[in-house]
Amino acid sequence: MAEGRRRRAVLAGHEGNEAAARHLLAGGDGPVRAAALGALGRMGAATADDVGRGLEDPDPVVRRRACQVAVGVDGVAAEELGARLGDHDPAVAEVAAWALGERGRPCAGSVVQALAAMATGHEDALCREAAVAALGAIGDAAGLAAVLAATRDRPAVRRRAVIALAAFEGPEVDAALRRALEDRDWQVRQAAEDLLA
Repeated sequence: MAEGRRRRAVLAGHEGNEAAARHLLAGGDGPVRAAALGALGRMGAATADDVGRGLEDPDPVVRRRACQVAVGVDGVAAEELGARLGDHDPAVAEVAAWALGERGRPCAGSVVQALAAMATGHEDALCREAAVAALGAIGDAAGLAAVLAATRDRPAVRRRAVIALAAFEGPEVDAALRRALEDRDWQVRQAAEDLLA
């Protein structure tokens, strides 16, 4: 039953059936609500209110989808996404960081600070990596220290940090890139070479 409702929600997005998507968004379990919200996003009918409710949904599946949909919806404040950086579900926090980076717009200082804290202190490496990528996409100088610290994390995070350094300038950036030329991970070295070329 729930699987059939989820399928109907997905189909509503492909068929442009906003009424069906909104009906399914209003009821059903988390996966159905998430599919309905995704359908509204697909057809360009999701509103900032839809996303805001999704970001506060009790089901993490819906909160993750709301973060994804938020990228294409005007009127969703960076602070709303920033609040999800502290979500108890790491997958929600990761997608919130990704969404902030995808928007690539300047953010309030509190959001940049939350991303920096995630980049340097989150226990989940995927969350740290997503936060570093977002800091690079946003390019706020307040995030530079966290990106520099991430150049000493695990390989995937180091690679992302080196790429994120492209958004920044200064002697500490140059020093980090030169140090990355000697990294034990060849992809980190390659990213540094590309930036220094």
